[in-house]
Amino acid sequence: MTSMLSISQLAKKFGGLQALGGIDFQVDEGEIVSVIGPNGAGKTTFFNAISGMLPSTGSSDHRPVPDTGSIVFRGNDITSLPPSDITKLGIARTFQNVRLFPNMTVLENAMVAQHCRTSKGVWATIFQTPSFRREEESIERRAKEVLDFFGTRLAGYRHEQPAFMLSYANRRRLEIARAIATDPALVLLDEPTAGMNPKETLELTGLITRMRDELGLTVVLIEHAMPVVRDVSDRVVVLDHGVQIAEGSYEDVSTNEDVIEAYLGRDAEATS
Repeated sequence: MTSMLSISQLAKKFGGLQALGGIDFQVDEGEIVSVIGPNGAGKTTFFNAISGMLPSTGSSDHRPVPDTGSIVFRGNDITSLPPSDITKLGIARTFQNVRLFPNMTVLENAMVAQHCRTSKGVWATIFQTPSFRREEESIERRAKEVLDFFGTRLAGYRHEQPAFMLSYANRRRLEIARAIATDPALVLLDEPTAGMNPKETLELTGLITRMRDELGLTVVLIEHAMPVVRDVSDRVVVLDHGVQIAEGSYEDVSTNEDVIEAYLGRDAEATS
């Protein structure tokens, strides 16, 4: 079976610093895969490479791309594509630091994600043609469907609330909702439970599983909360200094000597 996402020998340096050191990585349709590792392991750079969002080094007028390697999604080489094209192909992501439009409403934040799927041009927009209005109505319906997936957290009266009025946990939920509203096949979640209390973390853990089971999404997440990784993952990949050092089930990687040393620390081994 061909993998949904297949990455080969992905490497990236920033100056003399190796951020990614030749990573091989595959995800099959319907999997939930967690990427873990200590701070500075290259996890977010890895997501940036997949989503076309590598930061500029200021040394070139061209959009930054990986130094070597390939990223293939559903048979399409996306290694050098811009983020907008990657989104259209079916990859969406969230960020470690929430990036919403704070003064837009909850509904508008979800609706704006659908505009990567719109077909009406500038003239239809200016003149508010019937076809444009029908498309906008369809976008609004789809946004409400996505928000309803999150239950009362983002539904009902919250549709008209500005995003900045939401609690931190609900802002994180809204960012996930916006990603889902792009109608992706693959969602990349960058530390989705960061800053959440235990109850919120448990709720979001269930949500990640529902994204796969009810919406048919494939999910790759970066996560530091080991109970979340344990409870949602079909497979766990461990990075350290931009290099993959382990892969397997949660049970396999949590007892791996290299993982204990690099990620959990020797103290964890001594007390386990």
